[in-house]
Amino acid sequence: MSVREVGRSMVHVAALGGILVAAACGGGGGGEGSPQMLTGAGATFPYPVYSKWFHAFNQATGHQINYQSVGSGAGVKQFAENTVDFGATDGPMTDDEIAAVGGKVLHIPTVLGAVALTWNLPGVTALRLDGPAVADIFQGRITKWNDPRLVALNPGTALPDRELIVVHRSDGSGTSFIFTDYLAKVSPAWKSSVGAGKSIAWPVGLGGKGNEGVTQQIKQVEGSLGYVELIYAMSNSLPSAALKNSNGDFVMPTLESVSAAAAGTTFGPDTDFRVSITDAAGAGAYPISSFTWLLVHPTLPDAAKAKALHQFLDWMVTPEAMAMAAELHYAPLPAPVVELVKTRIATLQ
Repeated sequence: MSVREVGRSMVHVAALGGILVAAACGGGGGGEGSPQMLTGAGATFPYPVYSKWFHAFNQATGHQINYQSVGSGAGVKQFAENTVDFGATDGPMTDDEIAAVGGKVLHIPTVLGAVALTWNLPGVTALRLDGPAVADIFQGRITKWNDPRLVALNPGTALPDRELIVVHRSDGSGTSFIFTDYLAKVSPAWKSSVGAGKSIAWPVGLGGKGNEGVTQQIKQVEGSLGYVELIYAMSNSLPSAALKNSNGDFVMPTLESVSAAAAGTTFGPDTDFRVSITDAAGAGAYPISSFTWLLVHPTLPDAAKAKALHQFLDWMVTPEAMAMAAELHYAPLPAPVVELVKTRIATLQ
């Protein structure tokens, strides 16, 4: 099966309900040596790679991981309410959210990904954008495809005189956090009037639930433009825009450009891993790149589940697992980050 076919299959599964059920092989309970059932919920951004990982882990160990791809906001909420064994988010928990759980959370970075700007406009197969123009599109200040600013960014491209329809997330979303975090850095007007967050008051546009919902809206509505995690655009044969970075280069979202965005990131030994790499400096860095995180309790009351989760986290940072991520166009964690993650995993009880 090709990468595109794998991605399409995973997105289709997510669209049907966002629940991964690995091959049946025993549920939770039992002793520490028996197969365990773990539950997780949250981000749709990394769902394709998580579903591939959970299936591979199930085949190798017998442990089953049921994951609901419901969005980062819901993932944080379910983690805080202790209704899942782990959460997942693309927007790290805020200080207030961490305080609400008594500080009992570890952010474990898993992979890096790109938020792609994609569109549905017959005859236009390539597009160049910059941050201020994107911010103005999503504020409703640029409303036509042939706006002079878009024409200037795309010499030689015949942009039509038709309405530009914005598509955004309707749910609490880490993908939205990444996207709006970027816009707040490149547009003072966006920062002061809209801001950044998993849930914001969108000035204009149509809403879609999950990366899956936004993808489907864009596919169905001609003249639309929205933002999704890269694999969702690729697996649905949607184009991705080249975005002008802080170095002045127009950069496409790729493994290499996401890795370049993370290249200058350093973590101290006591880091909590909450870091933003949007609008990163450096040649070749894609501007809307981000880590994504699992949310893990430092201590789990169920020893057998704790052991199974620890086993998964250890496996997750192996070269085998990181290679699976690269196949789906997520950038593997840099080697120094892997070593820090291993140290942090070792503290789980």
